[in-house]
Amino acid sequence: MTTTPTVEELEAQERRLVFGRFTYEDAWALGSLLVEMARERQAPVAIDIHRSGQQLFHAALPGSAPDNDAWIARKRRVVERYGSASYLVGARHRAKGTTFEDSSRLDPDTYAAHGGSFPITVEGAGVIGAVTVSGLPQLDDHNMVVEALIHYLAEAQGS
Repeated sequence: MTTTPTVEELEAQERRLVFGRFTYEDAWALGSLLVEMARERQAPVAIDIHRSGQQLFHAALPGSAPDNDAWIARKRRVVERYGSASYLVGARHRAKGTTFEDSSRLDPDTYAAHGGSFPITVEGAGVIGAVTVSGLPQLDDHNMVVEALIHYLAEAQGS
């Protein structure tokens, strides 16, 4: 059973998971890592990586559906607008006793503060994109992305 992280824990994830740079090769390697993780878990997900408005990586695994791409776009727009993980944005609203849908005044067909989209942050540049997973319960989507980022950044810093 997975424990629901606090707003503080989610903010700490964002502070910790920062790239020195983020290239096309990084997008391919990170996306491929997520595909490998999803295949091992037989997770029916779609995976997307965007940087500066350009899709650099996309994969749809068995069991995923076109609806997952719609969720990806909605969650990614939250990251692009708020500069924070889609799950964190939703958690901040829940911590205030409301919901993103009720208090953001944004179209829920365009924005979804559900877990699964995480900012790609580069030192000295800030948020430049997002990596997104859709197809699992929202906390599982979020955790899969965080796990991949932890692994990828540890490997990158080790080389």
